[in-house]
Amino acid sequence: MVIKTDELPAAAPADSAREPSSQTGGKGRPGATELPSVMLLNGDCPDNLKKEEGTAEPLQENGLDEAEPGEETTGQEVIVIQDTGFSVKILAPGIEPFSLQVSPQEMVQEIHQVLMDREDTCHRTCFSLYLDGNMLDHFSELRSVEGLQEGSVLRVVEEAYTVREARIHVRHVRDLLKSLDPSDAFNGVDCNSLSFLSIFTDGDLGDSGKRKKGLDMDPIDCTPPEYILPGSRERPLCPLQPQNRDWKPLQCLKVLTMSGWNPPPGNRKMHGDLMYLFVITAEDRQVSITASTRGFYLNQSTAYHFNPKPASPRFLSHSLVELLNQISPTFKKNFAVLQKKRVQRHPFERIATPFQVYSWTAPQAEHAMDCVRAEDAYTSRLGYEEHIPGQTRDWNEELQTTRELPRKNLPERLLRERAIFKVHSDFTAAATRGAMAVIDGNVMAINPSEETKMQMFIWNNIFFSLGFDVRDHYKDFGGDVAAYVAPTNDLNGVRTYNAVDVEGLYTLGTVVVDYRGYRVTAQSIIPGILERDQEQSVIYGSIDFGKTVVTHPRYLELLERTSRPLKILRHRVLNDRDEEVELCSSVECKGIIGNDGRHYILDLLRTFPPDLNFLPVPGETLPEECSRAGFPRAHRHKLCCLRQELVDAFVEHRYLLFMKLAALQLMQQKASKMESPTSLENGESPSSEPKPEDPPGPEMGNEEEGSSASGLAKVKELAETIASDDGTDPRSREVIRNACKAVGSISSTAFDVRFNPDIFSPGVRFPESCQEEVRDQKQLLKDAAAFLLSCQIPGLVKDCTDHAVLPMDGATLAEVMRQRGINMRYLGKVLDLVLRSPARDQLDHIFKIGVGELITRSAKHIFKTYLQGVELSGLSAAISHFLNCFLSSYPNPVAHLPADELVSKKRNRRRRNRPLGAADNTAWAVMTPQELWKNICLEAKNYFDFNLKCESVDQAVETYGLQKITLLREISLKTGIQILLKEYSFDSRHKPAFTEEDVLNIFPVVKHVNPKASDAFHFFQSGQAKVQQGFLKEGCELISEALNLFNNVYGAMHVEICACLRLLARLHYIMGDYAEALSNQQKAVLMSERVMGIEHPNTIQEYMHLALYCFASSQLSTALSLLYRARYLTLLVFGEDHPEMALLDNNIGLVLHGVMEYDLSLRFLENALAVSTKYHGPKSLKVALSHHLVARVYESKAEFRSALQHEKEGYTIYKTQLGEDHEKTKESSEYLKCLTQQAVALQRTMNEIYRSGSSANIPPLKFTAPSMTSVLEQLNVINGILFIPLSQKDLENLKAEVARRHQLQEASKNKDKAEEPMVTEAEPTRAPEDANSQASAAKDPSSPVLQG
Repeated sequence: MVIKTDELPAAAPADSAREPSSQTGGKGRPGATELPSVMLLNGDCPDNLKKEEGTAEPLQENGLDEAEPGEETTGQEVIVIQDTGFSVKILAPGIEPFSLQVSPQEMVQEIHQVLMDREDTCHRTCFSLYLDGNMLDHFSELRSVEGLQEGSVLRVVEEAYTVREARIHVRHVRDLLKSLDPSDAFNGVDCNSLSFLSIFTDGDLGDSGKRKKGLDMDPIDCTPPEYILPGSRERPLCPLQPQNRDWKPLQCLKVLTMSGWNPPPGNRKMHGDLMYLFVITAEDRQVSITASTRGFYLNQSTAYHFNPKPASPRFLSHSLVELLNQISPTFKKNFAVLQKKRVQRHPFERIATPFQVYSWTAPQAEHAMDCVRAEDAYTSRLGYEEHIPGQTRDWNEELQTTRELPRKNLPERLLRERAIFKVHSDFTAAATRGAMAVIDGNVMAINPSEETKMQMFIWNNIFFSLGFDVRDHYKDFGGDVAAYVAPTNDLNGVRTYNAVDVEGLYTLGTVVVDYRGYRVTAQSIIPGILERDQEQSVIYGSIDFGKTVVTHPRYLELLERTSRPLKILRHRVLNDRDEEVELCSSVECKGIIGNDGRHYILDLLRTFPPDLNFLPVPGETLPEECSRAGFPRAHRHKLCCLRQELVDAFVEHRYLLFMKLAALQLMQQKASKMESPTSLENGESPSSEPKPEDPPGPEMGNEEEGSSASGLAKVKELAETIASDDGTDPRSREVIRNACKAVGSISSTAFDVRFNPDIFSPGVRFPESCQEEVRDQKQLLKDAAAFLLSCQIPGLVKDCTDHAVLPMDGATLAEVMRQRGINMRYLGKVLDLVLRSPARDQLDHIFKIGVGELITRSAKHIFKTYLQGVELSGLSAAISHFLNCFLSSYPNPVAHLPADELVSKKRNRRRRNRPLGAADNTAWAVMTPQELWKNICLEAKNYFDFNLKCESVDQAVETYGLQKITLLREISLKTGIQILLKEYSFDSRHKPAFTEEDVLNIFPVVKHVNPKASDAFHFFQSGQAKVQQGFLKEGCELISEALNLFNNVYGAMHVEICACLRLLARLHYIMGDYAEALSNQQKAVLMSERVMGIEHPNTIQEYMHLALYCFASSQLSTALSLLYRARYLTLLVFGEDHPEMALLDNNIGLVLHGVMEYDLSLRFLENALAVSTKYHGPKSLKVALSHHLVARVYESKAEFRSALQHEKEGYTIYKTQLGEDHEKTKESSEYLKCLTQQAVALQRTMNEIYRSGSSANIPPLKFTAPSMTSVLEQLNVINGILFIPLSQKDLENLKAEVARRHQLQEASKNKDKAEEPMVTEAEPTRAPEDANSQASAAKDPSSPVLQG
C-alpha cells in the first residue's frame, strides 16, 4: 500500500484511540507497543514511491559512510512498515460487546494487555481469545491468524488457573488497587516516577480548551504566592511536590495478603487448591479465600484453624475482584471509582520509564501492608523474574543475541534496536537491584574467605566486583583511586564500541552503581570464564599492563574496523621477551573467546588517549599554552583520558587546518606557476570550531552541520580547489604530502589523524623501528592537550557569554562541558577563565553554578569515604550529621550514635566475614562543620586547582551568592540521598537543620549504556534540517515519522521522544494548529517530568512552552499557573539571577498585562528588564524590547511620563544598533508619537478640570486595555517564534533558491567524494524557527521580525 505524503496523518499515531492501553504493556515492560500504522515516507518526490520494500541500504560498517542529515541514508525509499489497521469486536462475559482497533503487526498478547487495562475488563488476567471456536496463540502475530479481518468477533474465554496464573492475578489486582498511590514513585521502584503537571492544569488540557472558548474573562486570581514574586528571599521546599487530591486513595480493602496456611497440603492440592489468601474488608470482616483452578471462593479457615471447606455464601468467581464485590459493598463502590480515576489519568503519568528515576525529596508516608511487596522482598524476585520461563535470565546470551539480529533494512533494524534497548533497560534494573543487595550484605561472596574489600559476587547471572584495588592491580596507576575511576572509564569504552557496532566484536553488559559510598561494577558473564584461569583465556592484550602481551589475527581484523571511527592507531609494542606484538587498542584491552565462540573485548578503560595535562612525564615538556595554565599537574591517578568529543573536535580542527594548508599551496602554484611548492608551517589555526562526528579525510569527509558559516565557506572553496586537482600532478601530490606532515596525519596521501592509546602508559615499551612514529604521536598528544586549553575552554566561555548555551544547574553545566570534550577535572580552569573574562558580569550565572558544582563535587568525594565507615544501623544519623556540617548554620551539631536506641546485653565477637562497613567505628560522629569545610576547600584546591575563599557554609553563600536549598538539591542528586519534604531552617543558630528522621532513604546512583535509535535519529535530524530550510510541512512529517520510530524502539517514554514532541508542538503552533501543539507539548512536559525529573532544567523549559500554547488557546489561568510553577522551580534550582529568568518574567508580565493586572505585571517586567540589562548589556536589542514591554504597561495605567521614558530608552538602542531606517526604529518612533499625543490629551483634560472645577465637560479618556492578539504577538516575539512577513513574490524566490540549492547538492553528490563536507544545511547559525513559516507568514503580515 502506498499513500502520498499529503495524506499522511498529521499526528503521530500514538494519539490513536487506544493509546492508553497499547502503551502500558504491564509493569516493567514499558510499552510493548505495536508498530504505528503508517508507512514511512521520506523525501518529497512522489515519483519514487514505486520502490520495493527491501531497498533500504544496509547500514554501513562502523557508521563511517553514513550520510549526513541533509541527504539521509534512506534517500527517497519507501518502507512499508505496516499494513493498515482494522477493527475487531470483543465479546467478554458480563459486559456489552465493544470494538477495538488493531493492527496486523500486533501480537495476540497485546490485545490481552489492552483488555487487562480497560476499565470494564481490567479484573481478568487468565483468559484466551477465540475466533470461530479456535483458540488464538498468545505469541502469534494477528496477520498470521487465518480468517481474522475487519469486523471479526473475538470471544474472551476464561481459562483454568495454575499457581503461576493465580499469582499473576493477585499481583494484577494489587496493582489495580495501588494504581493511584504514588509510594512506588517516591520509593523509586518498578520504574515509577513522579509527575505534577495535572495539578497545575486541573486535569487534561484537551478538554478544558473546549470549555473555555471565547474570552469570557472569568475573574481569575492572578496573585502568586509570596515566594514566587520577584525579590522574595524565601525558598520553600514543600511546593516542589504539591499534594495531589487523588493520592489519598479510596480504601477498598484493609488487608490483602498471603495466608499462613500456604502452600496447600497434598490432599487439598488434589482438590485443585492453588493457594490461600487472607483478606480484611473495609467493613472489618476477616475472610479466608481459596484460589483454585476454577477460580476464587471463601473457605472456613481462620487465623488459627485450618478448614478448607467452602464457606457461605458459596460463590465461586473466576476473578478475585468479582468475589470481593460480592462480600464487601465498600469494595464494590470504591473499586469502581478508583478504576474510573485510573483510566482518566494521562497514560504518560502511569507508563513505566525505561530506567529508574529517583526523587531526592518525599513527603512523610505511612507504611501500609502489602503482600506482593513483602513477597518480592523475600523471594528477592529471583525465582519469579517477570514472565521468563526457566527462571533466571542468561543476561550475556540475551545481550549478545540481540546484537546478532539482522539489520539489512529498516524493519529489521527497528526490531534489533528495540530488542537491544529492552534488554539493556532490564539488565540495568537487575544490576542495580543486585548491587544494592551486595552492599547491604544480602549476597554470599564467591570468595568468602577473603577480606571484605576483595570479595566478588554472582547474583542473577551477573558478576559484581567492588571498586577497590584488589591484588595491587592498579599499584602504578594510583591504587584505590585508580580502581574507583577504572569502571567508569571502562563503561565509556563499552559505550563507544557499542556505538560503532562492528559485527563479530562483543562487549560485556556493564553497569556502574554508586551506593552507600561504594562503587560496584556489574557485568554480564562470558560463558566459560569462571571455569578457566584468566591467564589461559586471554588471547589478545595484556593482563599485567604490558609486561606479557599477546595478539591474535582475528582480533586485529575486528579492531581494525573500529580504528577509523575511534581514531585509534594500529601499533607495535614489546613484550617481556622483547618480541614485537601488534595491537589495535591499548595493551590492557583484553580479548577472550567465550565458550560460545564469540570474540569478547573487556577492560576498555583506556580506549582514548591519555590527558597529558594531568600526567606529568619526566623529561617531557608540554606546549606553552599548557605550561602557562600551570600544567602538567599530578592527578590522583594515572588513568586520565581525553574524552571522545575532544578527540573528534581536535581531528576536525586538524582537518580544517589541512584543507587550508593544501589549498593555499595549490592556489599559490596556480597563481605563480613556480617550480617548487613552498611548505607552509603549521602556523595559523582556523577561526571556526565545528563539532563534527567523523571527518576521516578529503576522500570521505562527512562533516556534520554545526560549524560556523564562515569556516564552512572557506573549506568549501578549498575542497573545490583540491578536488579540481585529480592528484595526477606530482606537485600537487607533494602539496598533500606536506600538508599531511604538518597536521600529523599518519598517511601521506590523505588526511588521517589517529592516536596511539599506549603512549606514556607506564610499563609499555615500543620497538626501536617505531621511534619516529612514537615521537610524532607524543607531539600529537601534547597538541591535543593544548587544544583543550586554547580552543575548547575559551570556546565554552564564549558560548556562555553569547548565551548560546544556558546551563541552569550542575548537571546541565557538566553536560555542556562534556559536549565540548572538557572533563570535569577542568572545572577550576573554566572558572578561572570566567573570572578573567572581560564579560565577567554576563557570566555571573556560570560562575555561581560552577562554584556550587565544585563545592558539591568536593563534598561528594568526602562523603564517599565518610559513608564507608558507617554501619547500616547508623546510616540515617550519619547522613543527617553530614548534612548539618555541610549546610546548617548551627555551629556545633552533635551526632546521635545508633547505640542509643537499644542496648544489647553482650557484644558478640567480631566475625571475619562482616558485611561492608560493619566496622565498629563511629569516627564519622566526630566531624565538625569547620573541619568539613576546611576539607572541602582542600579538595577543591587539590582536585580542581581552585581556591575557595570560605570557611563555612554561610561564608560560601555570602561570597559566591549561592543558595543552601540549591546546594542541598545538588548534593542529594549526586549522592542518592532522599530527604523529607519539609521546610528546613538552615540559618538557625540554635538548632541543627536536619535530624535523623529527615533522611528517608539512600538510593543508588547508576551509570549505564544508553542504546540509540539510529534511524529515528536520522529522520529527526532531516526533519530539523527541512524546518531550518523553511519547509515546515515536510519537516513536520519527517519529525512525526521520527516519533513513530522512536516509539518503536524505546517504547512510550524516553528523553529523545521528549525532544521530538517539543519540536512537533512548536511546528504545529507556528502552523496555527494550537490544539495539536497543546496536546504534543502536554506529553512533552509529562515525559520530561517522568524521565528527567520534576525540577530538571529541561522540565522548566517545557513548562514555559506549554504556558505559551495555553495562552494562545485562551486558557489564561492555566498559562499563569504553569509560568508560576516554572518560576518556582527556577528559583529552587538556581535562584533569581539567571538570564532565563528574564524570559520567564517577560512571559509572566505579558500574561498579567493581558488580564489587566498592571501593578503585578510591572513587578515581573521590571525584574526582567534588570536581569536582561545585566546579562545582555544595556545596549542589547533584548533590553530595548524589555523597555518597550514596560512602556506598554505604563501606557495601560495611563502613566504616560514613565511610559515615554522607557520607550525613549528603547528607541535610542534601536537607533544606535539598527540605524534610523530600520523598521524597529520606525515602529518605536511611531509609538513615541502616539504616547506623546495621549499624554498631551490627558494633560489637557486635567487642566480643564482644574480650571472649571467639577462642572467641566470631560471627553471620555481612551485607556487601551491590551487586546489578546497584541499580547500573544509580543509573547511570540520574546519566545523566539517568528512569523516572517513575506509577500507572494518573496515566497516564490525563496522556493526557487531552495530548489537551486537542492540541485547543487545533487550535483555535488555525484561529483568527487571530496566535496561531501559541503552539503550542509542553510546557515545553521540562525534560530531554528527563523526562516520558516511561509504558512503563517501569509496570515500575519504585520508581526515584526526580531531575534527573540
